[in-house]
Amino acid sequence: MASITVIGASGEERVLRANPGQTVMEVIRDAGFDELLALCGGCCSCATCHVHIEAGPTDALAAMSEDENDLLDSSSHRGSQSRLSCQLPITDALDGLRVKIAPED
Repeated sequence: MASITVIGASGEERVLRANPGQTVMEVIRDAGFDELLALCGGCCSCATCHVHIEAGPTDALAAMSEDENDLLDSSSHRGSQSRLSCQLPITDALDGLRVKIAPED
């Protein structure tokens, strides 16, 4: 089990337990952060689960696919640490990850 810190739009910060087999998107959604829309449900066909990686074991993150990269290009809030949370499977190696939910486009 990993612990990830999530920062919401209001600045609310919560440490959440995350189980291998989940994605970062599922962990955030299940914790009740309403500002993470995740409209496609994790199919990598929208960018409504956009997060910024703030800190943590970034070398343990799954590599970014071309589809994820293309979808992030559609966001006016894309930064160098932008990722789609649906594309980040939880592993024990992600313990200590810190993400901030990106503003809605």
